Amino acid sequence: MLDADRLLHRMAAGLDLPGDVFGCTHLVRDDRPRVVVSLSLASRPLPDTLRERLAGYGAVFPGLPDEVGRAVLYPGVSTLTGTLTVAELLVGSAIARVTVLGTPEPPGPDTRVVTRDHVRPQWQRDELVLAATPALGGTLVPFEAPDPTPCCADH
Repeated sequence: MLDADRLLHRMAAGLDLPGDVFGCTHLVRDDRPRVVVSLSLASRPLPDTLRERLAGYGAVFPGLPDEVGRAVLYPGVSTLTGTLTVAELLVGSAIARVTVLGTPEPPGPDTRVVTRDHVRPQWQRDELVLAATPALGGTLVPFEAPDPTPCCADH
C-alpha cells in the first residue's frame, strides 16, 4: 500500500492534478492479487489529455475497480495535519463522516483527532468515511497507521 501511496503522490506532483481529484488505492482479489490506483474527479470525467499523460505510469482503464477505494488524494487532505476536531476535519475536507471502531455512535464534533499527518478514509456508499480508534486523553487517531508493522503491512 505504501508503494501505491507514493505512486499517487508522484502522479499528483508530476501531472499537476487539480485540487478536486480523488486518488485511491484498491485491493484486487482475483487470480493475481494486487493493489491498483484510481484517479477520478467528483464533478466531471478525467480530461483526455490527463488520461494520455497517465499512460506513462501504466495501463489506463475507464471506471473504478470497485466502490470501496482507500483515498490518498482528495480535496482538503493537505490541511489534515496535527490535531483537529472532528468538526474541523469534516468542514475542511471531502470526508463526510468519522466512525469510531467498537462504538455505535459517531464522535462529537469537538472530539480531537490526532492525524499523525496520515488520514486515509475509505469510500462507503458514495461518501468518504474515516475509521478512527480511541487514543490517549480522549482523542482519536485514524485507524490506519502511517508506519504499519511488517506483519500487518502486506494484508
